[in-house]
Amino acid sequence: MNLKGRHFLTLKDYTAEEILYLLDLAQELKRKKKEGIPVDGYRGKNVALIFEKTSTRTRCSFEVAAHDMGMGTTYLEPDSSQIGKKESIADTARVLGRIYDGIEYRGFGQEIVEELAKYAGVPVWNGLTNEYHPTQMLADMLTVREQIGRLKGVKLVYMGDARYNMGNSLMIVCAKLGLHFVACAPKKYFPDAGLVAECESYAAVSGGTITLTEDVAEGTKNADVIYTDVWVSMGEPDEVWEERIGELTPYKVTMDVMRHAGEQAIFLHCLPAFHDLKTKVGAEMEKRFGITDMEVTDEVFESDRSRVFDEAENRMHTIKAVMAATLGE
Repeated sequence: MNLKGRHFLTLKDYTAEEILYLLDLAQELKRKKKEGIPVDGYRGKNVALIFEKTSTRTRCSFEVAAHDMGMGTTYLEPDSSQIGKKESIADTARVLGRIYDGIEYRGFGQEIVEELAKYAGVPVWNGLTNEYHPTQMLADMLTVREQIGRLKGVKLVYMGDARYNMGNSLMIVCAKLGLHFVACAPKKYFPDAGLVAECESYAAVSGGTITLTEDVAEGTKNADVIYTDVWVSMGEPDEVWEERIGELTPYKVTMDVMRHAGEQAIFLHCLPAFHDLKTKVGAEMEKRFGITDMEVTDEVFESDRSRVFDEAENRMHTIKAVMAATLGE
């Protein structure tokens, strides 16, 4: 399958066959990494990594993947480039596209990464926007396939705030690949109705289903995967924290939830997770709201049901696959 020159902006742009090809390629690259077989045929190529939002897993995954492949990287943090400040997105794209072979963007609106792709002339990869997180989806699907042995027919339940990049992207990839996606949340936290309808059209082809429910017991029954993400971003005002904690606490992933789902259920989280008090955020949560965890309990996070670190590792292997496929040999 030839994906050379393609952008990687949202999985809406990719067919099920193309997504599965990337997963297969990631699995092969992972095998070679484990066996010490070099895949460094990209010497002389360089990629720019634009981070308007900081990250641990995404930055490390792109940098290690690129270095493994023989490429150079330039990390551009918010204060080290003029993107969107003294220089327009279009001009930035045209400059970087003359210097680099590929560009990663992690930041805010999807329109920014779309504009970069329009003008860059080289592959542009979405490391996260407000609306979509496609590289995380490949890592998640690779982890599910490794742990459960299949994708089609798997029931994946996303608990919490399903309105933004994680809920959107999980719904898209599940619909494309024939999984049964469930958003388990208060109604105000359901995904956008237009995107739901679009995903239902994908699911009609793949054999998957889309379910939106406020009922935790019904939503998580016989689930193969229980998935959640943080409820609040740092910097949001106090009233947002109070509102989210009040409305989403019934959707916290606890051991009762995991037991109700069944012995087969695994737990996934894209990280970082607020599951204890060992971080500045955790300590602030306890001080302000008297809670010891947020979206998942420490008992679940540290249990043998949790596959979050397998999932985190797979970010690197799947990002390597995206770069290899879109840059070509």
